[in-house]
Amino acid sequence: MTNNHNAGAISELPENFEELKRASNRTGSWRERLNAVNELGNWDTAPTIKLLQHVLTGDQVFQVREAAYRKLKQLGEDVQMPAKNKGELFKGLNKILLRIKKSLPVGHTFEQFKEKLQKTRLDIYDTYEGDKGAEFDSWLREIWETPARR
Repeated sequence: MTNNHNAGAISELPENFEELKRASNRTGSWRERLNAVNELGNWDTAPTIKLLQHVLTGDQVFQVREAAYRKLKQLGEDVQMPAKNKGELFKGLNKILLRIKKSLPVGHTFEQFKEKLQKTRLDIYDTYEGDKGAEFDSWLREIWETPARR
């Protein structure tokens, strides 16, 4: 059964709603959150709309917020396009990255730095990878190349 909002949307909860709810909040993977948003957007129900609105206002990755916005628009919701992120997404980011850099042996490679960040702070790695997109490596390399102040 469909409603007037979106001819393609289904007006009952998806069987995997709890799983999609968990995926939409998974801090370690912006891709899983994005997939959850895209799937949730096929269901025109109060709980799925509420969850999409939560993602729209709360996710740190612009791509994920933007997808939530598009899905809510398709469902006939009156929502505003989210703003692009400005500044740090994590408080004290530079200190965290410097600590990771200093924990590596002198002469370590960029790849070793990137790998250690991914292993020790997947939340930061994943959020910035999603937020920066194709510029992620050059952004991270620029930080890595900045001399550490000891």
